Amino acid sequence: LVGLVYLVGASIRRTRAAFRDERMMRLTGGRLAFQALLEVPFGTVLLEELAFRAVLFSMLARRFGVVWAIVISSVLFGLWHVLPSIGTHEQNPALGSVVGKGWRGNLLAVALSVLTTTVAGVLFAGLRLVSGSVLAPMGLHWATNGLGYAFSWVMIRLHRRRT
Repeated sequence: LVGLVYLVGASIRRTRAAFRDERMMRLTGGRLAFQALLEVPFGTVLLEELAFRAVLFSMLARRFGVVWAIVISSVLFGLWHVLPSIGTHEQNPALGSVVGKGWRGNLLAVALSVLTTTVAGVLFAGLRLVSGSVLAPMGLHWATNGLGYAFSWVMIRLHRRRT
């Protein structure tokens, strides 16, 4: 399903530019495979899902109830993404065209990242509840990040080849 969403996004002219992240130009095919198949699942997904959907969520649910566990763990998951989102508006022209340049653009890019990852946190927590396991949110998280790298890598190369 994630791949299908990315395919649709890549085929629509207005959203296609969102996949053109300049950082992808520096990745070789081997480095892309390493990131998508090792670094993302084990260095990002495993750690984040165990921290936010297994340990933190369980502790919060026991103490405050499931609804508050979803809210608090998701907001903290969103805030966790502040540091990696700094400067993304400069590497992704589509994001930069939406949020602008300079410190104001950076602030908006960070806020947008926190908002979208908070929403993703709610979705991941819901998957954890429905499935009864952290494996379902791990799978979606990996698909989103890993395929995101792959689609961006392909789209930036296709764009460079055409220009």
